[in-house]
Amino acid sequence: MNNSLENITRGILDGNQSLVSAQVQAALTDKIEPRSILDAMTSAMAEVGRLFEEGEFFVPEMLVAARAMQGGLVILKPQLVAADVQPVGKVIIGTVRGDLHDIGKNLVSMMMEGAGFEIHDLGVDVPPEKFVDAIKEINPQLVCMSALLTTTMTNMPATIDAIKQAGLRDKVKILIGGAPVTEAYANQIGADGTAQDASQAARLAATLV
Repeated sequence: MNNSLENITRGILDGNQSLVSAQVQAALTDKIEPRSILDAMTSAMAEVGRLFEEGEFFVPEMLVAARAMQGGLVILKPQLVAADVQPVGKVIIGTVRGDLHDIGKNLVSMMMEGAGFEIHDLGVDVPPEKFVDAIKEINPQLVCMSALLTTTMTNMPATIDAIKQAGLRDKVKILIGGAPVTEAYANQIGADGTAQDASQAARLAATLV
């Protein structure tokens, strides 16, 4: 592996954003293919996910690694566009109506971006119709909904119903997540799956596209 790519991997694992940004620029200067640089970043984020699941990394380490990766992506994105490198898939993500929590959602967004997805974050307190409008506009493969409160979880089935009413349910896979969300609840409301953490969510998303 090229030194720059090794340093990108190391920088992401260490959460060193300035190193990652500098080494992405160095790799581009060395005429390394944007796809190869992206592959190094996605591999590093997969390793971050593995370390998290094995209990060696915790949420703070995961966050700084994801931010380091995003710092590199800012530099790399224009080159990916120029080289016509396609994302793994498009994702719209948001915290459902009535819920203002976004840490979990943001972490899932970062991990999915690290896995090569194009992310469209609708923010928090997102009404069902905003999810529907985003599906029509963006044409994603995946819709991800988050809720941290049992009182706002009910807006997940309401959103799925709105997507059905709009005739869009068969066009997207729906993932739900958040502290009170269970596999049984996902099945009950007709979602395609749930994940207990951001690392699992990114891996599950990859299997669904």
